[in-house]
Amino acid sequence: MNLPGAPFLARQGRELCLEGHALAELAARFGTPLYVYSRGAMLRAFQAYERALHGRRHLVCYAMKANSSLAVLQTFAQAGAGFDIVSGGELARVLAAGGDASRVVFSGVGKTRAEMRQALQAGVRCFNVESQDELDTLNAEALASGCRAPVSLRVNPDVDAGTHPYISTGLKGNKFGIAHAQALGAYRHAASLPGLHVVGIDCHIGSQITQLPPYLDALDRLLDLVEAVEAAGIPIHHVDVGGGLGITYTDETPPDAGALVRALLQRLDERGHGHREVLFEPGRSLVGNAGVLLAEVLVLKHALDAEGKNFCIVDAAMNDLVRPAMYEAWMGIEPCVQRDGPAPVWDVVGPVCESGDWLGRARALAVAPGDVLAVLSAGAYGMTMASNYNTRPRAAEVMLDGPRVHLIREREDVRQLFAGERLL
Repeated sequence: MNLPGAPFLARQGRELCLEGHALAELAARFGTPLYVYSRGAMLRAFQAYERALHGRRHLVCYAMKANSSLAVLQTFAQAGAGFDIVSGGELARVLAAGGDASRVVFSGVGKTRAEMRQALQAGVRCFNVESQDELDTLNAEALASGCRAPVSLRVNPDVDAGTHPYISTGLKGNKFGIAHAQALGAYRHAASLPGLHVVGIDCHIGSQITQLPPYLDALDRLLDLVEAVEAAGIPIHHVDVGGGLGITYTDETPPDAGALVRALLQRLDERGHGHREVLFEPGRSLVGNAGVLLAEVLVLKHALDAEGKNFCIVDAAMNDLVRPAMYEAWMGIEPCVQRDGPAPVWDVVGPVCESGDWLGRARALAVAPGDVLAVLSAGAYGMTMASNYNTRPRAAEVMLDGPRVHLIREREDVRQLFAGERLL
């Protein structure tokens, strides 16, 4: 069976293993719910971009909203990645993990003045600006700080990425970016402001994209603007094509990173822009299939009749992994130790007090209370979106690095959850 995350995720006999480590043993050692990541899988995914970009001026900026744990950021910083951030908190995480601010691009539609000052002081490589109002605010903050802010305008190309509406970002009905028709005027305005220095152009059309044509359509619209902006006397030094490349959760067949990069570089060359520096902002494609979430089976509730449902209740819930509840996302679920015998169909659900608290519906599983299940492809938008709903401590995290096992985040204690609160 070819599992998402192979070859790092594979069965050895009955045992499901990640980087050769039996997941059931890790659950027994560290408890559940537990996120487990493969450092090797992350580096392999990053190196696929780097190999395809060899010989071109480029920077691969990890979109850290996918997974912002310090050890994950450290892994990519040591590999030479830059970072795509969307908050001052994310910038602080990058610096705490040993990242270089000069390799950081700061995206996001609602940067505060305090965050702008923080990023200017740190010396980020570029602000991806998403509105004319933001240009004016950033100009004022840069002048007050005695510097010029490097800016790239995030353009909304009105291209349908063919993905879930909640993670589509490049249509004119989305909140992100400056409308394509208004972009030239915005560039003229940016170039007129003394506190700003125009350095590039950026777009990002969505997440979990599984086809190449939307990327090429967006790039063509971006290059049309580059030519118009430079004709107006404003140099563009880099083109940031964003991220959003999908991964395999079930039967998706997204292009690999190399195919995406080669297609975009070829279009740049065809349009006469091969000399430009290229930036990429991958997130999910670097970490998604590198992680699993482990959960213990607590209770099996059997249907009363043929029309009812069987419920497999586990100790992980929507507060640990919200993607199924938020996006109705399908994620693979596998027993960490295979059992013989019948495999009834279950809805795998958590203990949170919501009917939307489910991890997988209609899954055929041979399980018993005390077994451990692995939710696959959980390295992206898992722990980073976790909450404390129902006053549930967040999970621990483990990073596997060859034979070494690192506890990279301790499990929260309930007392920590209200330590900052005060009684009247």
